[in-house]
Amino acid sequence: MNTLEAIAARRSIRRFKPGPLPEGALEKILSAGIKAPSGHNRQPWRFTVVAGKTHAAMVEVFRRGIAARRARGEAVGSAAGTVEAMAGAAVTVFVHHPEGAHPWVARSENWQELVDVQSTGGAIENMLLAATELGIGSLWIADVWEAYGELNDFLGADGLLVAAVSFGLPGETPAPRARRAFEEVVRFL
Repeated sequence: MNTLEAIAARRSIRRFKPGPLPEGALEKILSAGIKAPSGHNRQPWRFTVVAGKTHAAMVEVFRRGIAARRARGEAVGSAAGTVEAMAGAAVTVFVHHPEGAHPWVARSENWQELVDVQSTGGAIENMLLAATELGIGSLWIADVWEAYGELNDFLGADGLLVAAVSFGLPGETPAPRARRAFEEVVRFL
């Protein structure tokens, strides 16, 4: 599979089959993330891999964080569905920017932090494409915010929790999602 084929084939998988990833697959996926370009070659990402019994415990922490927000009358968006998708995955990788500020910390203009978060997104996309090539299902999870403090405490991590990505054997084959027309999103000057 070439890069353009992987881009076309990549899907967000929300149902996983039970079982571990094939041997060596996770290392290839993480290595692809590490090879992403980054502003000033800062490589501002750190990956925390959660699998096995620790994965089940993390899912419970996420569920409790969602429940606490609901109890306070706060909206949780799609997080309840997301945590159930995560529960079926073999592995979840949490992506941190160790020098980034937590979202509730006000900061003056910090362009380097914006560049670092953009770079981290590139690392995540590399991992998604590598997983697709290897036949591994993946789900990029942005709504870690719904249990941000609880997850960071559980992970023992500091810095900005940017996202998580769950990986597992795909238990579904979703059709491609609709995309806006080329002419709608591209403008030539």
